[in-house]
Amino acid sequence: MKELLTRRNTVLEALRARRRPLHTLWVLEGAEKQLGPILHAARQAAVPIRPTTKEKLGNLTQAADHQGVALEVGEYPYATVEEILAAAEASHERPFILILDLVQGTQNVGALLRTAEICGVHGVIMQERRSPDITPQIAQHAVGATEHLRIARVTNLGKAMEQLQAAEVWVAGLDMGEDALPLGQIDLNRGLAIVVGNEGEGLRRLVRDKCDFIVRLPMRGRVESLNASVAGSVMLYMAWQARGFSM
Repeated sequence: MKELLTRRNTVLEALRARRRPLHTLWVLEGAEKQLGPILHAARQAAVPIRPTTKEKLGNLTQAADHQGVALEVGEYPYATVEEILAAAEASHERPFILILDLVQGTQNVGALLRTAEICGVHGVIMQERRSPDITPQIAQHAVGATEHLRIARVTNLGKAMEQLQAAEVWVAGLDMGEDALPLGQIDLNRGLAIVVGNEGEGLRRLVRDKCDFIVRLPMRGRVESLNASVAGSVMLYMAWQARGFSM
């Protein structure tokens, strides 16, 4: 099945990554100068380029914020847990993984995926049921980070966590509660998977019980909790910092 990616950063990253089948690039007539990097990347990837009018591009994308460009691509190429672990081994690094426990909303998921890619995670794990697919909308909110990430969708999140633990990866759940340890008391410089839960309900009980430890972020103000994507992003950066911001 073909999909349509819009907006300049998303399209450019898809062309750079070349992980999906790349079919056709539509560009707004007269916008070639502003779209130079995209056109160069398309030519490098041997993607057909079709100039078109503003009206036709709007009809094609059904969106007003296409930014003068649209790229027809194949379905998103999901990875496996094994491939994520193999990527860490190939880089001679301890695994660094993000797990999303039924995180909802294209903006929340997109923001977390964007931060995960920036922080250099080896992969992201999501549950197939009740979790969003990696749609063009999520790719747009992730500003194209999806095109570089290994994202695995699994039937059973608990079993995937056990697979990571068997590979000497510590699983840290981000949540509140009496058993939650302050962030400053945890050594994050290890094989690590960070679990972020649903915006309203947090981690599911069975997922929470399988974590090696629960971590809470310190809060000084009166608001009870952070947005899931914000909290997860803070945790990812703290884990990256514990690794010495290794590049």
